[in-house]
Amino acid sequence: MSEQSRRPRRPAKPYRRPQRDPVRILAFEALRAVDERDAYANLVLPPLLRKAREKEGPEKFDGRDAALATELVYGTLRRQGTYDAIIAECVDRPLREVDPPVLDVLSLGVHQLLGTRIPSHAAVSASVELARVVLGDGRAKFVNAVLRKVAQDDLDGWIAKVAPPYDEDPEDHLAVVHSHPRWVVSALWDSLGGGRAGIEELLAADNERPEVTLVARPGRATAEELLGEEAAVRGRWSPYAVRLTEGGEPGAIPAVQEGRAGVQDEGSQLVALALADVPVEGPDEKWLDGCAGPGGKAALLAALAAERGAVLLASEKQPHRAGLVAKALHGNPGPYQVIAADGTRPPWRPGTFDRVLMDVPCTGLGALRRRPEARWRRRPEDLDNFGPLQRALLRTAIDSVRVGGVVGYATCSPHLAETRAVVQDVLKQCPETELVDARPLLPGVPELGEGPDVQLWPHVHGTDAMYLALIRRTG
Repeated sequence: MSEQSRRPRRPAKPYRRPQRDPVRILAFEALRAVDERDAYANLVLPPLLRKAREKEGPEKFDGRDAALATELVYGTLRRQGTYDAIIAECVDRPLREVDPPVLDVLSLGVHQLLGTRIPSHAAVSASVELARVVLGDGRAKFVNAVLRKVAQDDLDGWIAKVAPPYDEDPEDHLAVVHSHPRWVVSALWDSLGGGRAGIEELLAADNERPEVTLVARPGRATAEELLGEEAAVRGRWSPYAVRLTEGGEPGAIPAVQEGRAGVQDEGSQLVALALADVPVEGPDEKWLDGCAGPGGKAALLAALAAERGAVLLASEKQPHRAGLVAKALHGNPGPYQVIAADGTRPPWRPGTFDRVLMDVPCTGLGALRRRPEARWRRRPEDLDNFGPLQRALLRTAIDSVRVGGVVGYATCSPHLAETRAVVQDVLKQCPETELVDARPLLPGVPELGEGPDVQLWPHVHGTDAMYLALIRRTG
């Protein structure tokens, strides 16, 4: 008998069940929904958190659990491009060959390592336990190996390794550092008009968690009422805006529950207010929101119209979104109507309205703070699909307003192909129109450019990057 065969065998380690971590499991489930179903995190996460709060026992969420889960989901999505570049340096295969569920666990782990104050050993340990629960022990070993490599440096160190130098490739450098697709960096840079400082500030602002902003709907609620909520402060620009500086659950606020107030970015409020305040000659009785879903601007416009004895028609092509508009407008103090109709083939007669808002479908590049996953879904060719629709809707808006009335063309995108290019092309076809200077209609708001149109910016105004052009029909 050999010496080796006489040695006693070490007893096998007993199998240990993986430890379930409800917070990280929920974050993983949210990321999978975003990836598999093309869902948006701001729609997926709230019901998951609500269900977790309703549970009994150790998996029941408290406020800290909900806050951590929210940070893990949104932080991972915002920094996805940067984290992908780092993970790619730590695996022995192209990233496209890593199974998406494994990549989600790795990304969650990298965010904990490089984007939070969670200690490195805890971030790795928690991620490996998550992998054991949702992926199995075999792939958990792979996750462990990759994250241990990532843990050898901090975020700045990794960026220095994976991002090309700015002097060699400015757009690719910014794309990796600030986690935006290169084409989006290029488009935003063009919209800003050049300069490194501005684009860096904008890209950084896209990666910050936005405050929750409420709107007090006129005649139904006041800003003073909402200021009674915890950590509530006045909005920067809109008299109806209140910001919740510590987040919180707006759905728990009585005025929001009752529909007297809503969640609405201040840029969106400013667009509606500007249209409502443009001087018009003659009657001012019929207003139109031609792309009204999901109803935030329509609810504010309807309330403002009611104060003046005017009536709002809110039109939305998709029936389910028209239902959301009806819900938002329910309880409005004055008359209104909601219909499901195609804005390019309207059922109303030309020249019917005194004021028309056309907030057209777009790439949504102005709201990347709120929908970080949108930056990875959009492609340059999407502009080819939106462009004809945007032009058709603006032509409808101009046809729908009477002589002397005003159209507001709005997008939640600063991309020049969706803003000035659309307006310029349509006005060439509609010579009996003129642009109205929108800047005086946003009183107190600084840095609005040379006009007559207005572009808001997250890094300058603290709003989504809303665009607005006001057009008067002259004949």
